[in-house]
Amino acid sequence: MPESASPHVEQQPVRESFGSRLAAAMTARGPLCVGIDPHPQLLAEWGLNDDAAGLERFSLTVVEAVGSHAAAVKPQVALYERHGSAGMAVLERTLAASSDAGVLSIADAKRGDIGSTMAAYADAWLRDGSSLAADSVTLSPYLGFESLRPALDLAAQYGRGVFVLALTSNPEGKSVQHVGGADSVARRIVAEAAAENARYDGVLGSIGLVVGATIGSALEELDIDLGPVRGAILAPGLGAQGATPADLRATFGAAYPTVLATSSRGILAAGPSVTALRAATEQTRDGLRSE
Repeated sequence: MPESASPHVEQQPVRESFGSRLAAAMTARGPLCVGIDPHPQLLAEWGLNDDAAGLERFSLTVVEAVGSHAAAVKPQVALYERHGSAGMAVLERTLAASSDAGVLSIADAKRGDIGSTMAAYADAWLRDGSSLAADSVTLSPYLGFESLRPALDLAAQYGRGVFVLALTSNPEGKSVQHVGGADSVARRIVAEAAAENARYDGVLGSIGLVVGATIGSALEELDIDLGPVRGAILAPGLGAQGATPADLRATFGAAYPTVLATSSRGILAAGPSVTALRAATEQTRDGLRSE
């Protein structure tokens, strides 16, 4: 090799941020996330056994049906974990199938810990090369928002995202999230997410929040403004849990354009027909888009 020549160094391509990819998907396909929730009852209703084979048939059917009609899919990790290693292998294949279908994945794992344990969770769900790597993962900040730092940094490094639990609609959530009134725990989480998104350019940052679609007037009561977050708001509860598109508009107000509404049972009940699942997805998506 001539002295003037330099050895070739392979550069890893720079991946577009998760927030930018999600914003594009929401614009192109509508602001809908379809939950993949293989509850035993749903498996039975689909004529499937409550085992790894039934789990895989269910999951891959959902991805096939909705992959090109929703902005994201959200597998509920606990419903795979209950089947042990065989179930987690199905989850790996479901995430891979989602990637092949070109639909963003949100692993609904709600992980949260400290130090090396949090780093291990981040490595599992967000690192390139991990068999469990999803486009994003849900996180619990109740050991302190900064305890999530390993995941926040790894998400930025690999062009992935996180959704941090902020204001959930389960009755028990108020005992933690509402504490502090005007300076509530939930409000502080929202502020931390907004500060973290300052590292990102584009319409949306890669740090999203989980805010329940059925929280009613909680945002107003706690004086929480979601506008400055500049991240997607994952809002579970559309459909079977009672929230309508009109409810979402009333609840989120000016922040509605950043809301990624999640429907699980409301769409999954249409299965196992791919055609019926797709029709339910399109109907739900169109309801979110209409004025």
